[in-house]
This record gives sequence, structure tokens and C-alpha cells, in this order.
Amino acid sequence: MPRTLAVRRWAAYATCAWTLAGYGTLKLYWGLGGTALTAGAPLPRSAREALVAQTPATIAGHWISVGLVVLGALAALATVRPWGPVLPRRLLTVPMWITSVLMVLRACGAFGFGFVGDALVLSGVQRVRPADTEIALHLSRVDLLLWSPYFLIWGLLWGVTAWATPRRCAP
Repeated sequence: MPRTLAVRRWAAYATCAWTLAGYGTLKLYWGLGGTALTAGAPLPRSAREALVAQTPATIAGHWISVGLVVLGALAALATVRPWGPVLPRRLLTVPMWITSVLMVLRACGAFGFGFVGDALVLSGVQRVRPADTEIALHLSRVDLLLWSPYFLIWGLLWGVTAWATPRRCAP
């Protein structure tokens, strides 16, 4: 198997698996009423409270996420499966590049939480209201050890998948 084909297949299947097994499974679990990891989700207070309370809007958001996860997994597979060439390359790769960039930025801290934001909170450089100190430190630790690495790896996988997608998506 040529090296580029091996990279393409590895990237596509790894991206698909990471998407379905990680994020998709969690969102499906939450959509079905599960609550594990909700209290430690790195979200603003109101969003985290809605997540824990399982408001109808939050549950609907989980199901929308499940749908997007399925579309994303199919898009990753379309880069290496025989049915992929029916889709224009740009229809696949542009959303993949955007997703990659957004996930890497999120992991690094461009949207608040992320490696930089977590380090600032944990080191005390970023001040937190005294009433929120305990939860902020907890969320920063969880994000630093779980969510930020997860989003960084996921974003890099999307980038490699987009980069490895050939001009024609035939396997």
C-alpha cells in the first residue's frame, strides 16, 4: 500500500473513530439522560447549570450534536471509501479545515478554557471571584487533563484528514 494511501486511511479512520467513540458517545449518553461528566464540563456557569439540570434546550443540543457527529464521521470516511468521490473535495475539506482550526484554538485557550486559560487560572494569574474559586480550579484541572488534550488531538486529526484528502477522493 503506498505511503500516502496508508496516511489517508489512517487519518480518516482515526478521525471517524475519535469522533464517534469520544464525542459522539458522550453526546448520545447525555441525550439519553446520562449525567456523568456534566458537573465538570468546562462551560460558563449558566450553561453548566443547564447541562446538569438537563433542560429541554440542552437535550435538544445533544441530539443536534449527535447528528453532526454522524455527518462528520461520514465525511471522514468519504475521503477513503468508494462512495466518497461523488462529493466535491471542497465540500469535504473546507469544513474539515474549519473544524480543525476551531478545535485547536479551543484546546489552546482562544475561547476561554484551554491550555492557556487553564494555566492562568491554576497559577493564580487570572483572578476568579472568591465564590467561584473552588469550581474554577476544579474545572481548569479537568479541562487541562481531559478536554483540552481531547480537542487538540481531535483538531489535529481533522487537519491531517483534510490535508491527506486527494484531489479526487477515490480510495
